[in-house]
Amino acid sequence: MQIQVVKSKIHRVRVTGADLNYIGSVTIDEDLMDAANIIQGEKVQIVNNNNGERLETYVIPGPRGSGELTLNGAAARKVAVGDILILITYAWMDIDQAREFNPALVFPNEETNLLN
Repeated sequence: MQIQVVKSKIHRVRVTGADLNYIGSVTIDEDLMDAANIIQGEKVQIVNNNNGERLETYVIPGPRGSGELTLNGAAARKVAVGDILILITYAWMDIDQAREFNPALVFPNEETNLLN
């Protein structure tokens, strides 16, 4: 049997941009992606602490050290610049593997989105 578990989480990161006219996705500072073990194109769940919205999209890398977190395309309508988000990825694994697995949990500086 396989179950789906949290693979990684970027906890309490601030929205820096919302670009309705971009072709979809979320742009994340590549340093945050690396710290959370998230790769380009990976599916991510986004939870907005300010308005309760939840959505899924895919990740594209933003400039390293920029603190960028931009929602693109239709997802831009679900956030406002300055909103606080939680980004979560999941992975399927055998239940025994899941018991041993440790997700990558990242807690960036909430004001700058940079790693502490």
